[in-house]
Amino acid sequence: MNDGPFDPQGVVWQAVSPRLTTVRLISTAIALAVPLAVTLVIAALVEATWVWVLPAAVLALGVWAAVLVPRQVRALGYAERDEDLLIRRGILFRALVVVPYGRMQLVDVQAGPLDRWGGIAKLQLHTASASTNAVIPGLTPQEAARLRDRLAARGEARLAGL
Repeated sequence: MNDGPFDPQGVVWQAVSPRLTTVRLISTAIALAVPLAVTLVIAALVEATWVWVLPAAVLALGVWAAVLVPRQVRALGYAERDEDLLIRRGILFRALVVVPYGRMQLVDVQAGPLDRWGGIAKLQLHTASASTNAVIPGLTPQEAARLRDRLAARGEARLAGL
């Protein structure tokens, strides 16, 4: 199915690892744990019944994230073409980033503690443009290393042709 500018014809998209879903859900749970604990303490100490709306709102936010995060991860993808790399993301607010190999200056692989625990890494491309948001999260470490080496080689080959 061709979906206009966000799904060019003939492009075979590579999905990111589904482990990214688990890592993002754990990260969200950690971020919501403190607000949930604080609102529960406040609700327990205050005698007004309406205050229980606060911890309920934090829980609702957690449920919303549990529904949204898997869809966001499924929407992530990348594709290598002859002259450029395509990265797509987003459900409601979609984005397609096209990075020509000749514009790449640095290919960076990163993994925080939670990423390493989940067995994933993030590949970030740096170009001459400061506003480039070329990041592919949720790659297996092997795929991130392979892609880093391949993109760096392609970038060097394109720069040598200038």
